[in-house]
Amino acid sequence: MIQLSTLAQMPRDLLVSQLQDGLVLLGLGLGVVFVFLTLLIFMTKATSAICRRISAAEAAAPAAAAKTQAQVNSASADDQIAVAIAAATQKANS
Repeated sequence: MIQLSTLAQMPRDLLVSQLQDGLVLLGLGLGVVFVFLTLLIFMTKATSAICRRISAAEAAAPAAAAKTQAQVNSASADDQIAVAIAAATQKANS
């Protein structure tokens, strides 16, 4: 660790030059990270939009078939419930 007395012994121009170089590196680093994160956000949004378009196109055709299948399953489930209720009522009455 550099002690304060060592900094006081350094020539002023060298100290100012090193501080300026450090600030330049700081600005460059922050700029690179900002640009990278901004690109990452936009690329993620673009990929999400593309995936939504692809999945919407693939899901459009099977959606109609799934709807009719759900209606058939619903009807058979209602029949099964009616049978179970009838059996439970008959068992309770006997």
